[in-house]
Amino acid sequence: MRAEIRAIRNNEIAILREFLYEAIFIPEGVTPPPREIVDKPELRVYTDDFGTRRGDNCLVAVIDNKVVGAVWTRIMDDYGHVDDDTPSFAISLYKDYRAQGIGTRLMKEMLPLLKTQGFKKASLAVQKANYAVRMYEKVGFHIADENEEEYIMVCEL
Repeated sequence: MRAEIRAIRNNEIAILREFLYEAIFIPEGVTPPPREIVDKPELRVYTDDFGTRRGDNCLVAVIDNKVVGAVWTRIMDDYGHVDDDTPSFAISLYKDYRAQGIGTRLMKEMLPLLKTQGFKKASLAVQKANYAVRMYEKVGFHIADENEEEYIMVCEL
């Protein structure tokens, strides 16, 4: 079944906390962290007061009237921060909907939206072991920096 991609509705913004938890990369065999991890200050920057700042955008994927994935951007001092004019990406899908091209479609729809808003680039941070690195490269991101665990990736718009 093909997902509908649309802007998030105001009454759906609370689900971003759920998708933030889903976005946490958990390597095979590692116990997932408790759901309350999204209440930590370094993760709350992704969701607190979402929709109130320049660069706050969110698209969702909907199948059978259920939101199954989300991509959102925000200018914030997060893991993927490169400067104060560049929105950082967050994206996640429920496990049953991964590896079906939905994430790629979400990314491909968000990038031109950011361009029309006048942004020059977008960024994200991704664990080096995360299979999504290849998808990010396919949609136009390149590795701009790295640390021991993560790549900082940038897409020129």
